[in-house]
Amino acid sequence: MNNKDLNVAMQNVSINNECCLKTTKTTAMSPNGCCSSAAAAAAGGACCQQRTASSQTTSTSSSPSPSCCNAKSSNATSPCCNVSLPPNGATANGHCHCRSQDETDKSAVPMAFASAAEGVASLMSHKTTNTPPTAAPPFASASVAEKRKMVHELCQQLILTDEQINELTYRILHEIKRGLAKDTHAKANVKCFVTYVQDLPNGNERGKFLALDLGGTNFRVLLIHLKEEHDFQMESRIYAIPQHIMLGSGTQLFDHIAECLANFMNEHNVYKERLPLGFTFSFPLTQLGLTKGLLVTWTKGFNCAGVVNEDVVQLLKDAIARRGDVQIDVCAILNDTTGTLMSCAWKNHSCKIGLIVGTGSNACYVERVEEAEMFDGASNGKPHVLINTEWGAFGDNGALDFVRTEFDEEVDRHSINPGKQVFEKMISGMYMGELVRLAIVKMVKAGVLFKGQDSDVLMTRGQFFTKYVSEIEADEPGVYTNCHLVLEELGLNNATDEDCANVRYICECVSKRAAHLVSCGIACLINKMNEPHVTVGVDGSVYRFHPKFHNLMVEKISQLVKPGITFDLMLSEDGSGRGAALVAAVACREDNVPKKH
Repeated sequence: MNNKDLNVAMQNVSINNECCLKTTKTTAMSPNGCCSSAAAAAAGGACCQQRTASSQTTSTSSSPSPSCCNAKSSNATSPCCNVSLPPNGATANGHCHCRSQDETDKSAVPMAFASAAEGVASLMSHKTTNTPPTAAPPFASASVAEKRKMVHELCQQLILTDEQINELTYRILHEIKRGLAKDTHAKANVKCFVTYVQDLPNGNERGKFLALDLGGTNFRVLLIHLKEEHDFQMESRIYAIPQHIMLGSGTQLFDHIAECLANFMNEHNVYKERLPLGFTFSFPLTQLGLTKGLLVTWTKGFNCAGVVNEDVVQLLKDAIARRGDVQIDVCAILNDTTGTLMSCAWKNHSCKIGLIVGTGSNACYVERVEEAEMFDGASNGKPHVLINTEWGAFGDNGALDFVRTEFDEEVDRHSINPGKQVFEKMISGMYMGELVRLAIVKMVKAGVLFKGQDSDVLMTRGQFFTKYVSEIEADEPGVYTNCHLVLEELGLNNATDEDCANVRYICECVSKRAAHLVSCGIACLINKMNEPHVTVGVDGSVYRFHPKFHNLMVEKISQLVKPGITFDLMLSEDGSGRGAALVAAVACREDNVPKKH
């Protein structure tokens, strides 16, 4: 079996569909037990080798379900299996191809494989459960080199080729243009919403401003005092958003926000002041003005009823009015990407792109007004407007299917919004750890990792946190201190250094792919803007804390931008917080306040 066959066979091992060693209340192997499809394919349709048991035991399990084995023999009495695999390596009809086996086989001597490739095919007929096996999984005794090869073959599907990268960049640009154009905006996945922000900070912003930041599992309230020469004072507090509020009603959510805001103002002695406020609302918005935005869809685990297609600024104002104890002027609503751009532009005037790689992923950029066909405010003479791409939805129409993996499909299937935010699910911190976990689980079930021993925590969806990926990759080459600590947290106390090396390789493949996907999008925006130099303001926990993400992005973007264009990535200092205040400050700036006649 060559490497391609090995990879196909490995991909056929479904994480959630148990390939079955069905036991029967019998003392001998059924003469018509079918072999695994992968093994049959590897052997070119050769006859299955049937093993007979040397001892007799009794099982209490039922007979094999007819749906278990989909292999069809050309002769009903022949032990030979004529099995073909679908072109993509998937099993037919969602079932595994397997054979029945009785309890006596559990006491048989483990089969020896001449190579890892032969072993992969046999894996297809091995039962995978969350309970401790009575016999070692097929690769538990494989050599270190064979196990490493197995992991590398599995992860091959996570590595993007140069051809795929170029195709991705082209497709992203195509979708951005569709989002900008009036005729295609409604059908575009990358919506490219107009933000109505047309001015960047110029350093003349002064005064006290409030900011609200809602965009993840926490919610922040901030008080920012802008002073001379880029000097500012900022106070903030983080408030948790309970799960029942994230999934409750819109009224509950905005009442919670208003309560946090009122408490914060009281604590910081501005309870009686009337202050301008910038509201960072990091979900897809159709903005109808600087202070009016309709929620398009919830993302990032939120699903509050009664908010989609409603003006979230008005919902906030209504919640504040229901309390009746604070006075606030909402000057702007913005996305966290816009806030990131504004925060960086306050210090660096060449910043024209904002990027978030955290719980979610999104980007905004400065576009020429004539390119933004959905913008209805072009008559004011200002040449540019900020565009919120909402690129997390790229691929919802199938444009990413050619690079999606079995793990991406599994994550999507069990998400709160299946089929939505496909690009984001391949990148962001909300899903990165789960992608790694799924790959690890597959290798555990094969016996490649931890000698096939799992743990309750590892087998629980969502329990391999994205922070683990950053911690594991922070170890120096050949050192696995962090990896051992992470695995111990997962209840895996007997991992070897070889296990750790393989786990780290899986982490590296997932995180590098995320960095390369983001780089495709950023290079696309830089090339579209076609300016000599662009600074990209970046925020988000993945970019901020992953030890290699910055360098991976710089390397890949450099390969993709047009000759002669230079760029740099600038870590944002609290973009979603300070940036919101800056949008409000720019809106209140004297040159932007309409003169009274």
